Amino acid sequence: QVQLVDSGGGLVQAGGSLRLSCAVSGRTFSTLIMGWFRQAPGKEREFVAGMTWNGGSRDYADSMKGRFAIFRPNNKNTVYLQANNLTPEDTAIYYCAAQGLGYISTHDLDYNYWGQGTQVTVSS
Repeated sequence: QVQLVDSGGGLVQAGGSLRLSCAVSGRTFSTLIMGWFRQAPGKEREFVAGMTWNGGSRDYADSMKGRFAIFRPNNKNTVYLQANNLTPEDTAIYYCAAQGLGYISTHDLDYNYWGQGTQVTVSS
């Protein structure tokens, strides 16, 4: 079992930045894949970013490339999502997720561990 607790959301003005955190506990293993998803009101949950547990591989949704970064510094059990140059379209609940398939999937159904979500609101 893997437990995830995400945090760091809040209210930010357009053009601002936030760093979301995902504290990982329980059983971690080399094939663990970490991901961030988001869900805006009235929309389906969408992939934001993903990485292998060892940090050797990362993937981003096209609209996030260059603005968002997923990372796990110093082999700690915390995964971060740095979100820069935010726009009102980035307003959503952001979820940390994990799965053990060994490859970065962009499909939320492939992830079987989820954080509780953290709200990000970007004002214009």
